[in-house]
Amino acid sequence: MTTVIENLLERMRVLEEELQSELEKKRKEIAFTIARKRIEFPLELLNRQHLDRVGLWKYLRESRLACVLTAPFIYAGFPVFALLDLFLVMYTRICFPVYGIAPVKRSDYLVFDRSELPYLNAIEKFNCFYCSYGNGVAAYLREAAARTEQYWCPIKHARRLLDVHGRYALFHEFGDSQAYRAGLEKLARQHSTPP
Repeated sequence: MTTVIENLLERMRVLEEELQSELEKKRKEIAFTIARKRIEFPLELLNRQHLDRVGLWKYLRESRLACVLTAPFIYAGFPVFALLDLFLVMYTRICFPVYGIAPVKRSDYLVFDRSELPYLNAIEKFNCFYCSYGNGVAAYLREAAARTEQYWCPIKHARRLLDVHGRYALFHEFGDSQAYRAGLEKLARQHSTPP
């Protein structure tokens, strides 16, 4: 990899750390803490958030009819996500050890903490659960696929991709057969290292 690309990747890593630091500062402004995996709000903030909850009947009455009518179609995707989740767990637990690929920690991608927000009613909490699950499974899939691609086919595409996973920058250039052959084993050994 050229030093220009390595330098750009390092700058991106530093910027991502700065972004995370700023987001952490913003999170601290809300003043919640996490103790033994439970989220705790100061009592005053907790009471204020309870007052901001919209009751179920009011929530349903004020919802657009089109949203209510399409909700069953949205929720119909749940079995698909569940089957994909099950497949990914089996795939990573069966195949990854065979290839020496580090397992993907599912709990890093599926996080369900929004149910502890007191200003959400039951429907909003379920919606947050469903979105967390769907996006978590998608992120879990992306990481499992990225590790698999790094092991089996670490070659960049000829055409520009709109969005690439974090390991993609490590891949060999399209059409560079010598770099591919020379670096394939080394890159396959790095598959478990964070990008």
